[in-house]
Amino acid sequence: MNNDWDWQWDASLYAGSARHYAVGRMAYPVALGEAIRDELDLDGRGRLLDVGCGPGSLTLLLAPYFAEAVGVDADGEMVEVAASRTAEQKLSNVKWQQMRAEELPGELGSFQVVSFAQSFHWMDQALVADRVRGMLEPDGAWVHVGATTHRGIDGADDLPHPRPPWNAIEGLVARYLGPVRRAGKSLLPAGTRPGEETVMRAAGYRGPTRVVVGGNEIEERTVDDVVAAVFSLSSSTPHQLGAQLTAFEADLRELLTKAADNGLFSEQRREIEAVIWR
Repeated sequence: MNNDWDWQWDASLYAGSARHYAVGRMAYPVALGEAIRDELDLDGRGRLLDVGCGPGSLTLLLAPYFAEAVGVDADGEMVEVAASRTAEQKLSNVKWQQMRAEELPGELGSFQVVSFAQSFHWMDQALVADRVRGMLEPDGAWVHVGATTHRGIDGADDLPHPRPPWNAIEGLVARYLGPVRRAGKSLLPAGTRPGEETVMRAAGYRGPTRVVVGGNEIEERTVDDVVAAVFSLSSSTPHQLGAQLTAFEADLRELLTKAADNGLFSEQRREIEAVIWR
């Protein structure tokens, strides 16, 4: 663990962002699930545990490749949104539970695959890596999906619509919340925690194998999508804005409406990497 990184988790980290997260983050492509399936020879048997599952974005993508999938998240609203999405998709093999990763194993049993998607950096990494190690079946795998799904690639290539004005959006957030990135009740002046590979090797994992999919696909997004993306970020959740929320959203929508093409933007998607440890 990086001793210079002193951020502390608290329950307000994503407070109020669950419904925005499900809308504002670009969905993981089907190709990601297929690539993980092929790399791990998944055949519809076994169990999946998705840790820090949020609104179930990765859990629901991978669930069809397992007999049972379990999603856990520290945020109760995230679990509620995930459960509602499960009902919409009529999946019967998925369960959800509110719990912190540090509370594992929590009588959840053993798993063929334990996955993390944009979540491990918020956790006590050494502790979680050790506890998950004891939950994996002998031939099991840890899958960490690294991606930036709230926004696409900056660039000058012509797209069907203008890109969202992310620099101006970040400037607006800074005007309301200050120049140092927030996360929960704490600040992140140096960004999120680094050093995952060191933690994994110290915990006895072998690897990693890297699988990369996507990149360059064009995504059409509305003003509402981009507003939701901003509220999905730990640095600008509705909770962070508090009494300023209404004024901030009005300013944000005015900024986006002026920049959009009849309410539409285009984003060039980034690559998504799945890092697999055994």
